[in-house]
Amino acid sequence: MSLHASKRLKRWQLIALTFLLIAGIINFLDRASLSIANSTISKELGFSATQMGLLLSVFSFGYALCQLPIGMVMERFGVKKIYGFGLFLWSLAQTVTGLLSSFTHLIIARVILGIGEAPHLPTGVKVVNDWYNIRERGLPMGIVNMSSTLAQALAPPLLIALMLAFGWRTMFIIIGISGIILSILWFIFYRNREQLELTDDELNYLNDGAPPSSTNKVSFKEWASLFKQRSLWGMIIGFNGVGYMVWLYLTWLPAYLENSRGLSLEKTGWVAAIPFLFGALGMLVNGVVADYVVKRGADKMKSRKWMICLGLLFAAMFTLPAAYTDSTFSAVACISMALFSIHFAGTSAWGLILVSVPSRLITSVSGIQNFGGFIGGAFAPIITGIIIDQTHSFTLALVVCATVAFLASLVYFFFVNEPIKDPAEMEVKVV
Repeated sequence: MSLHASKRLKRWQLIALTFLLIAGIINFLDRASLSIANSTISKELGFSATQMGLLLSVFSFGYALCQLPIGMVMERFGVKKIYGFGLFLWSLAQTVTGLLSSFTHLIIARVILGIGEAPHLPTGVKVVNDWYNIRERGLPMGIVNMSSTLAQALAPPLLIALMLAFGWRTMFIIIGISGIILSILWFIFYRNREQLELTDDELNYLNDGAPPSSTNKVSFKEWASLFKQRSLWGMIIGFNGVGYMVWLYLTWLPAYLENSRGLSLEKTGWVAAIPFLFGALGMLVNGVVADYVVKRGADKMKSRKWMICLGLLFAAMFTLPAAYTDSTFSAVACISMALFSIHFAGTSAWGLILVSVPSRLITSVSGIQNFGGFIGGAFAPIITGIIIDQTHSFTLALVVCATVAFLASLVYFFFVNEPIKDPAEMEVKVV
């Protein structure tokens, strides 16, 4: 029997996706604002490339460390409260950044920004898991992920326009206040699934085909026991490669186009948008392809795994020629395809969680995987900054990035072979 979402469920799906889409755009505008203002802030405040690399990296360290506990916290208090608070906190940090000049104070603000944004992607995975049947989660997950890369495409022209019109400080403040307003709307309108009384037909649609799972809250012992599973380590280490490449381009692409390719600030805004548009397309294409192959009978977990491996391989293959070509057009074309491929892989990585993890562990595993991704994301900007200071070139930085992506594909291929098992179910079987 084919199950379909009721009109009421479709309405909540639309509300949830709309919030996540807008929040995702604001989320990545906040992250991208420092990289867009990279050269301007460096000149005005006298920061070196290594200092800017550290400033760009500390966001990811704060974000990554909060990923480990965020799943348990969200399972206990619900995504409405935790995500709403996080959205308010990161937007406040973004607003305050526009008022600072001290390197130390900017470091603190960026760490708080990372802490506040920590619930974002686990919330997206949890919301899609709560409101969509397992066979229909590919496209909405693609849309959730697409919001971030769509923002990366919008960021260069939009933020540079704001910066040229009002200065970099006002740019930070405008984006920050937008997030504060959205956090208030989230608290007013969003509902957790358990807050609604669902009909039997609605529950059958939502639960059909999902992995079995206990309904109990995740204990610390159960959370810790997840690390005994080989597939989880594959997700952590493999997603490191996705995070490294995403953050290298997110934080250094505008400076690369200005300094290595000689583009003006105005031209950089438009040219930098092109690769990120390809990244957004990669996410959307992945969602459509993932749902299509599953409905055609492909194994849900294996199909996601193959798409991750291929996406990482192609991302590495396209990054290498970008490092050595003398043509700006060729470099931008290669980087565009690299971002298409890495975001195709990244969306599959989130989709892998949706089809291989029991429902009550979704946010826990999402946070743990994202920890791995943002460890890679944390090191990418600072390593790139050090390489630039030492070599005065982006070539070696891009080669390192391609190597990391290639190794990540091997990790997914050899380590991620079984679904994540629910510790509660395993204990019952042992007894």
